Amino acid sequence: MARRFGGRFSPQPRPDGTGPRPPARPAPGEIRHPLESRTRWVTIMAAPFLISAFWQDPAGLALHLIAFGTIASGMWMTRQGLQAEAAYDARRIARRPAIPRKLFGGILTGLGLALGAYVPGAEAGAGVIGVAGAMLHWLAFGGDPMRDKGMEGIDGVRQDRAQRIVAEGEAHLRAMQDAILRSGDRRLEARVGMFAATARELFAHVEDNPDTIAALRRYLSVYLQGARDATVKFADLYAQTRDPRARRDYETLLDDLETEFAARSAKLLEGGRSDLDIEIGVLRDRLAREGVRPRPSPAEPAEPAELPRSMTLDDLLIPRESDKPRR
Repeated sequence: MARRFGGRFSPQPRPDGTGPRPPARPAPGEIRHPLESRTRWVTIMAAPFLISAFWQDPAGLALHLIAFGTIASGMWMTRQGLQAEAAYDARRIARRPAIPRKLFGGILTGLGLALGAYVPGAEAGAGVIGVAGAMLHWLAFGGDPMRDKGMEGIDGVRQDRAQRIVAEGEAHLRAMQDAILRSGDRRLEARVGMFAATARELFAHVEDNPDTIAALRRYLSVYLQGARDATVKFADLYAQTRDPRARRDYETLLDDLETEFAARSAKLLEGGRSDLDIEIGVLRDRLAREGVRPRPSPAEPAEPAELPRSMTLDDLLIPRESDKPRR
């Protein structure tokens, strides 16, 4: 009899058996920008300001320390801006960052270079170096996202509410993953990770469709909070007793929750498909009433409509026979 190849940590199918699991939506802390490592190297390159400060007079010591601290602060703010940009790019619907962190990071970097290059009597040269450093920062890291993405026709209040509830759900998932570490079982850790991936699929649907937050709020708050509390109690009990019955009950709970979350995600997809079919049907009926597309007769199969010819000036000035009023 054929058996499915796999091990304890191999990818698992969906709990309802509908097929393999799609790629998991990354957690907020797992999203990385490809340029994020550059900030570390720039901070390291500013280390000579820190080292040479101890061979200066008191004024030079303070100036070099401030220069290094300003550049390090600018790189920290730039890294925060890169993380915000990565989260912005990963979402289909997103608001622009409230604070342009990369812009402020470039200003701090240029200011730190100007302070490090300052020499009495050469203020203009230090200013040129600072401006050049800020420009190079912009060329190396780019600018901040300055406009909202995909927010047309979406209520901003509902979007903010959905993001707040999703953030609470992410906090519950992180608490579950932290608590299960106390059990010391890698298989249980992977099982909780699979459940977290299924829950994040629902998070993605809620972020893309904030109107569904009212129907799914109990799944994102009440159910996840109950799963977090159950995970904490199970991890403490299992670490002491290694009770197989408690483990079986906990895995059954995760299976039930995962099946329910997957079913809700599938229902949202089906609802979106139904709404699309309704919109297409209404538009086709309207085109048929306007005469752009002939209405198919119920007895005969619908034939493909011919493309309308281009409208001329005579069509606008001379009325058609069908448009003349009947006497």
